[in-house]
Amino acid sequence: MTAQPVQNKARKATRPKPPTLTNIRAAEEADLIRWTPEEVVEMKLLPYRSPRTLRRACNARRVFHHNDGGRITFSPMSIRAEHERTLVAPLAA
Repeated sequence: MTAQPVQNKARKATRPKPPTLTNIRAAEEADLIRWTPEEVVEMKLLPYRSPRTLRRACNARRVFHHNDGGRITFSPMSIRAEHERTLVAPLAA
């Protein structure tokens, strides 16, 4: 059996699909998610190895977090802000 050359077929340009109601609701609800320090360490969202050190950093106000009713929680927005804060720019930039 000989290998047949693959022919590239021209594809039609497709319009992007408009967002559906379920996609809009899912995006809005994603900003309402809150993680505990234990979950953040378990999912490795921040470079901390134990929830205790993460809580201490939050109490010292070194990490972006939410203080919901006296409990330390993290939202996707606070995780993004912490990543932006610790970003190192390359020398070429």
